[in-house]
Amino acid sequence: MDHLVKQRVAVIPARGGSKRLPKKNIMDFHGKPMIAWTIEAALESRLFDLVLVSTDSEEIAAISKAYGATVPFLRNEHADDFSTVSEATISALKQLQDFNGKSYETVVQLMANCPLRSSKSIREQVEAFEAQKSKFSLLSGFKYGMFNPWWAHERKEDGSFQKVLTAKSENTRSQDLPELICPSGATWISNCNRLFEYGTFYSDDYRFHQISWIEAVDIDDEEDLSLAKSAYLLLHESI
Repeated sequence: MDHLVKQRVAVIPARGGSKRLPKKNIMDFHGKPMIAWTIEAALESRLFDLVLVSTDSEEIAAISKAYGATVPFLRNEHADDFSTVSEATISALKQLQDFNGKSYETVVQLMANCPLRSSKSIREQVEAFEAQKSKFSLLSGFKYGMFNPWWAHERKEDGSFQKVLTAKSENTRSQDLPELICPSGATWISNCNRLFEYGTFYSDDYRFHQISWIEAVDIDDEEDLSLAKSAYLLLHESI
């Protein structure tokens, strides 16, 4: 698989305007800036011609370069609160092509706020993607456990409750319910042309690659951060 490295690019979107956790992408996480964990995992996988950080922040750019990422430009669009991450990655790919004149076959989007995803996990998912004949978009996700949405209830305005998912009988045993997968921003993979065509990683017939809930932790607020810090200790409990 490594002989195809010239056809793969890793894109780490990391804008500077996080509201819920200010400077989230570079805040300290167990001794390193959060984005450093993702950069190092991407480099350690040895799968990419380029590990590109797409950011609108000079501070994030400087830190990313210090940890070995390539940051040849600042993001020139889709750095607002409304653009999707897919749009930011597409913009980065177009900027990169304008910058170095190169086209890539495969893009692997790695979110900086998923610091527990390992290089091994990246490699396994890329291998699974490459093994697909049709190269469907392959998104990371984890199997729901105790917080299973099949049991979710919505509070109505009058104070009463109703089930959110009603496709199955209320009497269905938990072990008989269909498996549900929760998407994680850890690792999303697509053919570049297909990403340009659809404008999202959720192209027709996208697939999921299951990872552990620990590697899937996606940090957006203080509770997520506390969970990720605890999950890190579980991964390194022999320390």
